[in-house]
Amino acid sequence: GPSSARSPGSLPHNRTILGETCQIALSGFPALLTQTDTADHTLTEAALKVRGGNTETADIADLFHSDEGGRVDHFRIAAEMIVEPHVTDDFGRPAEASSTFLRYEVKIGYEPSEFPGTLGRLVLRSEALDYITQGDAAKRLKFPHSASLFRGSVVVNKRRVKSGYISVREADDGQTEVVVHQDGGSRGPGQVAPAKSAPRTIVGTSNTSATPTILAARREMQRWQLLALEPSAMRRPDRFQADPFITANGEHVPAAVHRLASEAQRRGEDPQSVYAAIANRLVGLLPVHGLEVDVDDVRQLLTLEVEELQGVRLPAASLSDGTLRFLTLAVLAADPEARGLICMEEPENGIHPARMPEMVRLLKDLAVDPTEEPGPDNPFRQVIVATHSPAFVQLQDKNDLLFALDTSIRGPGGRPVRTLRCRPLERTWRASSGAASVGEMTILDYLLWPPGAQLTLALSDRTEHARSIHSHSRGPIRRGADSTPAEPVR
Repeated sequence: GPSSARSPGSLPHNRTILGETCQIALSGFPALLTQTDTADHTLTEAALKVRGGNTETADIADLFHSDEGGRVDHFRIAAEMIVEPHVTDDFGRPAEASSTFLRYEVKIGYEPSEFPGTLGRLVLRSEALDYITQGDAAKRLKFPHSASLFRGSVVVNKRRVKSGYISVREADDGQTEVVVHQDGGSRGPGQVAPAKSAPRTIVGTSNTSATPTILAARREMQRWQLLALEPSAMRRPDRFQADPFITANGEHVPAAVHRLASEAQRRGEDPQSVYAAIANRLVGLLPVHGLEVDVDDVRQLLTLEVEELQGVRLPAASLSDGTLRFLTLAVLAADPEARGLICMEEPENGIHPARMPEMVRLLKDLAVDPTEEPGPDNPFRQVIVATHSPAFVQLQDKNDLLFALDTSIRGPGGRPVRTLRCRPLERTWRASSGAASVGEMTILDYLLWPPGAQLTLALSDRTEHARSIHSHSRGPIRRGADSTPAEPVR
């Protein structure tokens, strides 16, 4: 049914989601919001891209399916995000946002085609971009952080009028109009456009310094990535002219490392320090002596190589899939230009259980440290991962965990419908802030060996007793439970 989702953009720096439906939480919001794609595509084209289909095979009307039967006529998506104030427009002109803590919301509807045998289209019902003041920021950013070093440096608001940057109003003919307000706070009427006929959102088409705060919101959402690292892409060498930034599928790792080393050299630093920093992380997984990019001037190729302890140099393409994934994340962690939201599913894949702490440490280092001021040595990044691995879960700080529950709630028509809810553990900062939570008994599957395990150490009587209780009853949701008890997703 009609739904609202909050982006993790203004939430804590690192968190892990448990449960099979986590892909909805990770890919559904940033991609369905379509801001990255609508810079070059219409709403409909972007939605088809998200669905993994095309105009010949996919039906975007499925996005409006309701468990109550039939379809609803719209859905809402909302995001609260902290944006970087200094941005550059598509013409290379610098601009400065007047507010950095923003709430963005869109309502998207479906318009069936007038002709049988053809797809309908998505229509923009409403769009709003509002600012959040420093005072309200203290109430909304409840995760542990430094008020002076972190919040004081990233939350800025110079706007002194009540209106936000984008709003909607009803025209004389009853149609909804989207209003773009002056960034400087002018009380003029603003620029007006009909919502229904807009092929793209206002944020998705903002590309000039004339609307710096809207542009900053667009730039922020363009940085959101759902990493789906492909071994073939990570193994591929790069041409000299390749884009020197790692893509969502893991391409251009050699070019990215070469750029970091070249930038260090231009600053008068030793480029070997870049290679050493990445190699030092890799040592946690396999014995290597060093890492370097081989520059082939004849073929104009960049190839990432690792040096074993015996001095043998091998192309990074010879590494295992799990080690390559770790190496790619290590390069991202070393890159101060890699900022924004990073989502990833099951980062533990291909990692030996004994080496799992190294992956956990790398993911935490990849995220911004909210006790310090963000900057080149503390890039403004947030990391969200989905996992089904008990070993990976057990290595997490419980404050960083969310448990994905397939939950029943009351739908718009009054009937129960199934939806997804991400719940924190009890006695964590989210639970203390009033969020409904779950107890450890609910996630016992992640804390104990599975029933029927053939190879285990001897369990204590206390642990056996806990398993016996778990087999008869799932732990209830704490505080503010939904209309029906939720079962944990397996």
